Amino acid sequence: MSHSPLQEASNPNESFLNIASLLKGAGDPLRLEILRALKTDSLGVQELCNIFDIKQSGMSHHLKVLAKAGAVTTRREGNSIFYRRALTDNQTMFGQLLESLYQAIDFVSLSKPVLDNIQQVKQQRADAAKLFFNKHASQFREQQESIAPFAQYADNAKDLLLHTLNTSSNKPTCIIEIGPGEGAFLKMLAPLCDQVVALDISEEMLDKAKSYCQEQPLDNVTFMLGDTQTALNEKLSANHIVCNMVLHHVPSPADVFNDSAQLLRNGGSLIVTDLCRHDQSWAVDNCGDLWLGFEPDELSQWAAAAGFEDKESLYLGLRNGFQVQVRRFEISK
Repeated sequence: MSHSPLQEASNPNESFLNIASLLKGAGDPLRLEILRALKTDSLGVQELCNIFDIKQSGMSHHLKVLAKAGAVTTRREGNSIFYRRALTDNQTMFGQLLESLYQAIDFVSLSKPVLDNIQQVKQQRADAAKLFFNKHASQFREQQESIAPFAQYADNAKDLLLHTLNTSSNKPTCIIEIGPGEGAFLKMLAPLCDQVVALDISEEMLDKAKSYCQEQPLDNVTFMLGDTQTALNEKLSANHIVCNMVLHHVPSPADVFNDSAQLLRNGGSLIVTDLCRHDQSWAVDNCGDLWLGFEPDELSQWAAAAGFEDKESLYLGLRNGFQVQVRRFEISK
């Protein structure tokens, strides 16, 4: 029986074959550029064609070679297939070699045209997400509750945040919530700090959160239209950041970790609640999901690359077959 290249082979000959396959697969400048582009993002075939200005037949060939070499894996999101870097296992010789390859190519910057094309792909995704939420803001609660009811994860997310707050004698001056939805978690955050910033790409959703805060009332919540990059441009900083059921809507989830690391003050924490990987593709059309959840290792990898320490994790099974992960990551600067 043959082994996956990512596993330790049972005999030396197979190990050498796996290593030779990786070296052969990586022995092309364009394939190395593709792996570099996949550092933080999962990308579809057509997106990669647009990024590198290459025909689909040629791109498919290169991806097939990289997949056979064990350097990339695929994930299905609804009717689309996305490619990403294979996760490495440093307990195996192959995993160590693959990690060394990643480290080597990550020292090399992509060309400006390629970077511009990647940014264009992200912008197209963001525009699609913004359009969906502006159009379906009135049905947001019903759609969200059909997947992961707020009541089933909110207290757990708050508890992880409180674990962080209890270690400090000082009241936080600022907590950011990314994608507050209709504002229910803002009510839980407001008593914990001097100021809460509600950050959302959708003006319609932000208006709903504003209305909710006025009804409560919550007088220490401010609202910002945009994403984490917007917050960085505004030179915002925070003690803690909360991101509940948002990552699966974000064009580039790794960017949220990278931006949050810059937004957080020393010792700050990032609380992430999101779906574990699932195969219920109806969520793409019905709920505007870009990603069908995430493997826990994916979040851990993005967090570590951004400079976070993985602190606490909870996993909640829901009756509808979904599983939710509630995670706390801490930054040290």
